[in-house]
Amino acid sequence: MKLGTVTYMIAATWDVPTIIKNLRETKLEGVELRTTHAHKVEPTLSAAERREVRRQFEDGGIEIAGLGTTCEYQAADPAVVRKNIEETKEFIKLAHDLGCPGVKVRPNGVPKGVPLDKTLRQIGAALREVGEFGQGYGVHVRVEVHGSVTAELPNIKKMMDYADHDNVLVCWNSNDSDLDAPGGDGGAPSVARNFGLVAHKIAAVHMRDLTIEGYPWRQLFRLLGDAGFEGYCFAEIPASSDPIRVLHYYRALWRAYQPAV
Repeated sequence: MKLGTVTYMIAATWDVPTIIKNLRETKLEGVELRTTHAHKVEPTLSAAERREVRRQFEDGGIEIAGLGTTCEYQAADPAVVRKNIEETKEFIKLAHDLGCPGVKVRPNGVPKGVPLDKTLRQIGAALREVGEFGQGYGVHVRVEVHGSVTAELPNIKKMMDYADHDNVLVCWNSNDSDLDAPGGDGGAPSVARNFGLVAHKIAAVHMRDLTIEGYPWRQLFRLLGDAGFEGYCFAEIPASSDPIRVLHYYRALWRAYQPAV
């Protein structure tokens, strides 16, 4: 497993050179670049600008490990869904040009008055389309476990089943809704059952503050290791007035939580 950060929100105000400098200083290996932030890595970049961004990261030894979009497909209006699908395709093209392996999308709740299964099928169909498109560019689609109702792992699994495409994968999001009912271990929190629903599909992990004691971080990392996960665990944490110090401590705690080999 490798450690990186999402630019939301710890690095939201950093431009590209600052991201590279700060991640090198804190020994993080890669970054998921969130749309709308100060680095301005967006589909509007020209071909020359894309080459320059890629060169800067490659020369700096930091991997553009993901692009974080806000594309979502649950709307009741087909025109809104189509707009989001086409926007996803533009991010896929951008990822290809940057040498980035994956684009993150998200479900974001369900529309009122629409049967849940209909919405999950609709999201799955959209994911299949963008997954097929991404396959042609060598870029996979990562579905963030996100949104009211849609973040529940049984519903994520249904989306994956409806998408039914090898290029549509999961971004584990470390939500409270990941937690299983207490088992036979004295009531300790566990994500084992929900993790098992999507274990074979996980391509990336978003992590909140590792100081959150109600989330079973050590168990999560053990499950990831048992599943053969070798991708990025991304810190997705609040902004700080002292981000370098925070990221140094974050890396130290992440390393301490790793299973003994």
